[in-house]
Amino acid sequence: MNNIREYLNTISYFIGLTESEINEITQHSRLYRFVAGEILFFEGDACRGLWVIERGAVKIYKMGSDGGEYIVHLSGDGDSFNDIAALDGGITPANAAVLSPELTVWLIPCAVIQAILTQNPQVALNAIRLLTRRVRTLVHQMEDLAMHSVGVRLARFLIHQAESASSNPVGITRTTIAAHLNTTPQTISVILRELEASGAITFNRQHIQIINEGVLRRIALLNT
Repeated sequence: MNNIREYLNTISYFIGLTESEINEITQHSRLYRFVAGEILFFEGDACRGLWVIERGAVKIYKMGSDGGEYIVHLSGDGDSFNDIAALDGGITPANAAVLSPELTVWLIPCAVIQAILTQNPQVALNAIRLLTRRVRTLVHQMEDLAMHSVGVRLARFLIHQAESASSNPVGITRTTIAAHLNTTPQTISVILRELEASGAITFNRQHIQIINEGVLRRIALLNT
């Protein structure tokens, strides 16, 4: 797709755009293509704008003082990222790198986003709702890290992946899952075998399939 105009109505941010606002975004947005492992930006970089994924997957991550990587968020088709910096014009709060073999992504400049937010209450409300969902997700992540075992966290992660196509991108490996759940790839492998033995999933090197969601939800300590 060479024109973001055709894509805007699929993005929750931009429900309620006027024709002139669509034209403004179309005129100033730029399409980029990356390959696996490429860095889009580093924590502390000046913000270039709001990124919107057309196809592919990105990990948003922080680096610990020990050099360890913690994945804050996984973004897939139709997701936006770097929202906070794009909205307040500040520096980027985390790193972003490509997970999928290829990534096609649009960049909408900060000035364009901020101008539309001041002019269009519906788009401003969309942004508030999206950021609220992000905050809730981060709160749940912190609760899971503090209160639940890796087995529970992995079961919840798999359920979330199954429920959201955009958060189930190609390129998620056991190493990626481990960095997201604050554990090791070896631990993930052990728990996957336990989940398979329970009858909740089957898996191989490339794919994890839920075969009994009820069992998986009980392991995840979620209501069935």
